[in-house]
Amino acid sequence: MSDSSSPAEFKPVILDVLPDFPISGQRCAVRLQQRIDLLLLAIEALELGASEQMLETIQQLQFQEIIRNRIVLWRLRCTNPWRRSYTRGTLTLPQAKALVIIASYRAKPLTVQIRQLLLAEQQMRNKGLPVICHFLLAEYLDQFRAHFQSRMNPRRAKVSVYLASNDELNELALFLLKQLLFCTGTTGMQRFWISLFDGEVA
Repeated sequence: MSDSSSPAEFKPVILDVLPDFPISGQRCAVRLQQRIDLLLLAIEALELGASEQMLETIQQLQFQEIIRNRIVLWRLRCTNPWRRSYTRGTLTLPQAKALVIIASYRAKPLTVQIRQLLLAEQQMRNKGLPVICHFLLAEYLDQFRAHFQSRMNPRRAKVSVYLASNDELNELALFLLKQLLFCTGTTGMQRFWISLFDGEVA
């Protein structure tokens, strides 16, 4: 994408915590871009003012050469083909790494909240009750569904399936909670990153 930095420009050392895998092939790029954007969407459903917090994290991690401002961040997220504003672009390796690191850094302060929500989910299931019966879970799920409905393209086949069923969309939101918790664990960020390339790396 035109917003990427060249290899000769400043490269934050923290990018090296994630191994280098080539983003090659349309299938790899589409899956990677979709999963990263959805993870960030879950953070937005959890954290009030999450977009501003992400911009602050970009400054903190010195990612300004990769993600210069909120418009660039939005464009990078619009590489998710499910988006209404899909750009048909492909993330560069530094851009993809930066977004995964941002997601992990934003998830860490939310660890207690995420654990509470997942515990509430298990309690509801053990009692045979719908997950929306728990107030805090219902609040997160409502926020996630609202974000998903407003930003994703209903003409996409999989998106239309989710939009047709609150239960399906709730399950996606809960799955993403588990992914966020995974990212907060020891080497979780690295393991999530590697998982994005499963089946693509020889």
